[in-house]
Amino acid sequence: MRTWRKRTKTTADPDPSWRALYRAGGISAYLFVALIIVSIVLEFTTLQQPRSGGETTLRYIAAHRKLYILKQALWLGPSALAIVVFLSLYAALKHVNKSYAAIGAAVGCTAWALTLAWPATGGGAPSLVYLSDQYAAASTPEQRATFAAAAETFIAQNAIPTPAGVLSPVGILILSFVMLRGVFHKGVAYMGIATGAIGTVSEALRPLIGAGYIGYGLLLPAWFLAVGWKLYRLG
Repeated sequence: MRTWRKRTKTTADPDPSWRALYRAGGISAYLFVALIIVSIVLEFTTLQQPRSGGETTLRYIAAHRKLYILKQALWLGPSALAIVVFLSLYAALKHVNKSYAAIGAAVGCTAWALTLAWPATGGGAPSLVYLSDQYAAASTPEQRATFAAAAETFIAQNAIPTPAGVLSPVGILILSFVMLRGVFHKGVAYMGIATGAIGTVSEALRPLIGAGYIGYGLLLPAWFLAVGWKLYRLG
């Protein structure tokens, strides 16, 4: 009986050999939220860019080039940090259920990796900087019209649901169900379930819900802070 209890106790805790990854995941979660907050502050304290019109957008970028590049970097930077968080969550939860922990982490990592591979930040895209430079250097109305039309494509990507946007809350939802039996507090697990469920609907229906998207926008950083705190303590 003592041997059985000892084995149960051993398999119920996360693998301590991943301690460095847990710590990295916790720090990455904090930095994720910090960058998001800075991005939001910049959005509300600086001149906002146009939400439509390729030509208008390219002219805005030309006039505020450094600020626009900074905003894009701040929106894209958290993607790399989120990947570290999801990887560390797999290590912290695989002793509970390897299959679902792997699926949830893989879905989450894929979502944020896609954001880096196909960068559309919701507030624009880094590619628009190049188009703005080409637009400013164009010598004919026809050339400017071509670059403005290309800009419209990137603007449209920010207005429609993307697989990357939908996959992230799905990954959170799967991992949060695994958390119900792990070392994470039940409150964190339930927060993750709410974040995943609301986020999936919000991302899928983003063009329709409008300001309702703010609910997911608040839950996501709160969830990252909660899991980051636990991950750092595990480290």
